[in-house]
Amino acid sequence: MRFLIISLFLSLLAGCAQNPVTGSNDFVMMSENQEIAIGRQNDEQVKKQYKVYGSKALQDYVNNVGQHIARQSHRPNLQYHFTVLDTPDINAFALPGGYVYITRGILAYLNSEAELAAVLGHEIGHVTARHGVRQQSAAQAANIGMTIASIFVPQINTMGGSNMANLLGGALLSGYGREHELEADKLGAEYLARTDYDPQAIITVIGVLKNQELQDAQLARQEGREPRRYHGVFASHPDNDTRLKQAVGEAEKNTSAHAHFTGRREFLAATEGLVFNDNADQGIVRYNAFYHGELGIAVQFPKTWQVHNLPTALVAISPQGEVQMQLKLDESPDGTPGEYARNLAGYGAQITSLNVNGLPAALFELPDTAGGVIFHNKQAFILQAKGRARDNLAAHRDEIIGTVRSFHAVTANERQLLKPLTLHIITARTGDTFASLAQDSPLGESAESYLRLINARFPGGEPQSGQLIKLVR
Repeated sequence: MRFLIISLFLSLLAGCAQNPVTGSNDFVMMSENQEIAIGRQNDEQVKKQYKVYGSKALQDYVNNVGQHIARQSHRPNLQYHFTVLDTPDINAFALPGGYVYITRGILAYLNSEAELAAVLGHEIGHVTARHGVRQQSAAQAANIGMTIASIFVPQINTMGGSNMANLLGGALLSGYGREHELEADKLGAEYLARTDYDPQAIITVIGVLKNQELQDAQLARQEGREPRRYHGVFASHPDNDTRLKQAVGEAEKNTSAHAHFTGRREFLAATEGLVFNDNADQGIVRYNAFYHGELGIAVQFPKTWQVHNLPTALVAISPQGEVQMQLKLDESPDGTPGEYARNLAGYGAQITSLNVNGLPAALFELPDTAGGVIFHNKQAFILQAKGRARDNLAAHRDEIIGTVRSFHAVTANERQLLKPLTLHIITARTGDTFASLAQDSPLGESAESYLRLINARFPGGEPQSGQLIKLVR
């Protein structure tokens, strides 16, 4: 037993390595080759979960910016891999060993190459400081520590002990979060300064993403979901973070005398045609109508409602947010639409069987919920509306029933609409406002807010004549 304890402690002591950034010794339990192997292995898993975005030109552009920064980092000899993922999520992250990812979702909200460099520089900072390696080593150390403890306290091997180990390990790791993010921001600012980008771009990105979070928090309250938050640059810092501003100020002392490179025009040219929000394989929303080619369905929601295509459901919100309607899918329904509706709504509901555009269907109504079930291609599509209060549904009953009755198999002409929304760059003219540019936008009721967000003019401000502006078409 004593030999085992000594061996375990020696394994802990052997896990010290020089930090490439600080030069001090860090506790790590893997070599650089092991770090790279872990990154390569997890890269395969990431690409199974997320599709790689299909534009080679955009992939090359992001890779060139990333490689330019990486060459000025504390680990310039590491082989870096930069990948744009095909997801509307607002995110960027890094794996050990130099694997860095950025989503097309976050690219839509950036407005310059310097801002792109700020996000990539932050993630490179995680790699150069070996944050992922240090976290994994800490987790392994926690497990070793619990193994040692279990020799003396056998009860620690019980389920309660296992939970305690998870709790201790989690507490140890969560303690790194704030410091790791701040260190990655400081390193990102330093790398921007070394490459002639403006280190202030990190502050700008934080402001942009904070505004995106603010708008999404409002939508999330309406939709009854958790807000989407970016984990990195802006998760740990408000835009007036004193320590971060100090770090950026220190980085600026090392910049050259000539003007910083912003690269707004270059970035906008590179992201022209970028898919915005949902891609076609996820179904698309056009003027509050939802079309899904693979499922072969279409449904029209009320014109004044907000429609949001979420990963697990399609959600529509009434103008005042008092009623929420969802479209869900059951791939293996039993019985008839009327029987399905009865099982869904209960025996107190009023059930009406009917034919909806050639499809068997049923309506159901209760004081606090209403909707319909439509069978198509051996699948059940459920449109269900609920009110925040018991009497909210009454005012929207006709709109809800009208939505159910609009459900139909997608037509040949509608299939022509099954193309994703994309970003397009225009030059603003005198008198243009975001409200006027949002008119007839396929983004519906939220169009003006989205246009302000993607052009860094949220919540106020208007385009200036001659300025390049992003639109969604």
